[in-house]
Parts: sequence; structure tokens; C-alpha cells
Amino acid sequence: MSAWTVDRGCPASCATEPDPRVPLGELARRYATLTYALTRAVARGDRLAEPEVLRTEARAVLGALGVGVERVGGMEGMQGLPSAEGVPFSVRADGVGTLVVANHISWLDVVALLAVEPVSVLAKREVGRWPVVGALARRAGTRFIDRDGSPRGLPCLVAGLADALRAGTSVLVFPQATTWCSVTGGRFRRAAFQAAVDAGAPVRPVTVEYRQGGGPSTAAAFLGEEDFTASLRRVAGARGLSVRVTASTPLWGTDRRVLADAARRSVLGIGPSAAASCGPFAPSCREAALARKGPYR
Repeated sequence: MSAWTVDRGCPASCATEPDPRVPLGELARRYATLTYALTRAVARGDRLAEPEVLRTEARAVLGALGVGVERVGGMEGMQGLPSAEGVPFSVRADGVGTLVVANHISWLDVVALLAVEPVSVLAKREVGRWPVVGALARRAGTRFIDRDGSPRGLPCLVAGLADALRAGTSVLVFPQATTWCSVTGGRFRRAAFQAAVDAGAPVRPVTVEYRQGGGPSTAAAFLGEEDFTASLRRVAGARGLSVRVTASTPLWGTDRRVLADAARRSVLGIGPSAAASCGPFAPSCREAALARKGPYR
């Protein structure tokens, strides 16, 4: 089995039609506003990689689609180290970046998370070909990975990610590596967590949930072999669709398996495992990580 092999995820049938829907006139207005927002974003050129510009354009896309954002945690009231002002995912941790890990439901996840904090994104190569998100992702400097590539490329990918974290860049990854209709689906792949271990970087678990009418919704889910336009139609046609982004307490550790398990538990809301370090950064964790020798395993 290839090192890139991932779970199949949910079938397209798990995605439900939105209820209630907007009238046809409002749907047409949303499509027109979205077209304008995307045209403006692409016209930004290289400036789209600037954090505030990227955040503004991501919010414009959400606004065009009528999608609200509810942010929970990541700033005041969090245990552990505080986030820097205005960056609810990144953690102040001795100059290193933060590995931001989130569950994966939709193409809309990337837009919603960038609207909260513009971080670098590690995504599968297919994302670069998606309408709406693809242009934004490419211009924003997203790092694309090819899951059909040779397994021998995985150590290079991990090393590059670790270098970015050491340089102070926070990076968003989706360790489930495919989309599921709800938070609970899919295991967390461990490779990205090795980069955090090697860099002595904190891991910030983030939960992404979609809601409509006061309850959970799968209208935004982009699943299986579904056509992108069908998913976009559901999102644009939904009245009162919102995305809740919950940033949990940051984690540290020296074992990628423990970190992956702890991060998944945090994303699920069942708390980190006892073997992972939470809260204030323990220097011994980083020293141990930086002292590691030998190839990636």
C-alpha cells in the first residue's frame, strides 16, 4: 500500500439538500457577487499572499455565498499559551510556527479557515484545480502534494514542512486527507505531525462544523466523486448556512502517533490523550525534538 493511500471518505449521498433555501433571485445575486469577488481576488496577483489581503478576500467569498462564520476559542480564555493578537490559530512559541490541523468536510473549509487566520496551506493537488478555491489557493502560495507520487517523496515533504515551521510559518493541514460529512469521520494521518515533532512546533487542533437552522448540516459537504458545481449549488442556495470554527488548546509532543491521536480527540471534543502535553510550552519537548537524529520512519 502506498504511503499516500488514504481512506475513501463518505459517499456523495451523505450530502443533503439545504433547508431552507433562498429564492431564485437571491441565488442569482449570490452567484454574481461570487463572480465579482473571485475576479477581484485573482486580480490581486501576488498581493493575495499578503495575510490581510488573503483574509479580506476569503471573507468576501463567504459573504458572497451568504455563509456566516462563528469563531470559538483561540484567543481569550484559552488554557496554555495565548495566541498572538488577531491570529487565533498561531501560538507564541519561541519563534516557531504552529501546525494547524483540522477535520475536512468541504472545499469551503479552506476559505473559512483563511477568513479566520491566513496561514499557509498544505493541500492535495486536486484542490488547485477546483473552481472558486483553486485560484485563491494557488495565488495564496498553497503547498500542493501529489498523493499518486512515489512514497519516497514523503520524507522530503515532511522535511519541507518542518523547515517552514522552524522559520516561523504556521501551516494548515487536513490530516484526514479526504472529506467526510461530519466531524467524526476518518482517522488522522501521522506524517504532518512528524514535522511538528522535528521542528519542536505546537499543534493547534481546529474543529470545523457546518450548521443551518440551529442544527448540524451536511449541505456544504463535498464528498466522493461529486461534481463541484453540485456542491457549490447547495452552498449558494442555503439560507442561514454558517460554519463554526473551534480552536482547541495547543499540543506539544515528541511522538507523532501520540500527537495525531491527541489532536483527533481534541477535534472530536473528547479531550487530548494524557500522553500529549497541553498548555504552556515545555522546553524539554522542543529540546528532545531538535535532538532527534536519523531518517523519517
